[in-house]
Amino acid sequence: MDTRLLRVLVELADRGTLRAVAQATGYGTSAVSQQLAALTREVGTPLVERSGRTVRLTPAGRRLVGHARPILAAVDAARSALARGGEPGGTVQVAAYATVLSGDLIPVVQELAVSHPGLQVMLQEREPPEVTRLLDEDRVDLGFVYDYDLVPREFAGYAVRRLCETPLMLAVPAGRALPEVIDEPARLSALAGQSWVVNSRGPDDDELATRVCALAAYRPMIEHRADSLDLVLDLVAADLGVALLAAVVAPRPGCGSCRCRGCRCGGACSPSPGPAGSTGRPWRW
Repeated sequence: MDTRLLRVLVELADRGTLRAVAQATGYGTSAVSQQLAALTREVGTPLVERSGRTVRLTPAGRRLVGHARPILAAVDAARSALARGGEPGGTVQVAAYATVLSGDLIPVVQELAVSHPGLQVMLQEREPPEVTRLLDEDRVDLGFVYDYDLVPREFAGYAVRRLCETPLMLAVPAGRALPEVIDEPARLSALAGQSWVVNSRGPDDDELATRVCALAAYRPMIEHRADSLDLVLDLVAADLGVALLAAVVAPRPGCGSCRCRGCRCGGACSPSPGPAGSTGRPWRW
C-alpha cells in the first residue's frame, strides 16, 4: 500500500477539506481527489463520501486512518534514523496541562533543541480528559495529566508513571477568617455558604469540591468556572469565591490561602499503551 496515499487520507481526517489537504501537501485539489480515488481502488471499499459540498470519511476510511497513523509514524522514524546515522530524530507529539508545560516541559524542549536538533517536540496545552482522548485516537505520543486523591483517574490500557505529588491549598479572598490549616473534616464547616471557582474544561474540580464539602456534610455552591489559573485567582481576589489549587501556585495580591493537610494533587505521564497504573489515594483523617 502506497504510504503517500495513506498520508493524504490521514491529512483529510485531520483537516477536514480537500482544499486544506492540498495546501498542507502541496498537491492540487484535483490531485488529492485522484489519490483518494486510487487508494479506494486499492483497498476495494469506499473510504470517503460526499456530505453536501464537502467530503467525509466513511467508517472504513476512519478504520484505515487508525491503522495508517502508526504506519506513517514508523516510516518517518525510520527515514529520520537512516538520515542521521541513528541519532534521535523525528517528531514527538506531547499533550500536557499548563503547569507542567510552563514549569517543566518547555525547558526540556529547549535543551533537546540543542542536544538533538533532529528531534522535533510539538507541545499542546490540554486538560486531562483531552489528553486521554488524544492518546486513544493516537494523535499524541506522550501525555501528562493530573488527578486528585479524592478524585482518582483510571488509565485502562496505558502505562502510567507517577511523577510527583503536590499538597493542595484553598485560595481565599485576603482577610477572610478561615483556619490556617484544614486538617480534619470539622474545619471544613468554615467554608459552608462560600461560593466556589472551578475549572471550566473538565468535571474533576466540581467533583473535588463536592467530595471535600461532603466531608463536612454540605454541598458547595459552584458559581464560577475558568480555564486560566490567573483568572481563577482574579475571581478569588475579587471576593467572588474560593478555589482548591496546587500549593505550588505563587501568592497573589488580594488572595490568602489555607493548607489542606492530607489532600494532594498528583502528576503522571502516560507514554504508551500498557498495563494500567493506579494514580490516586484516599484522603484519610
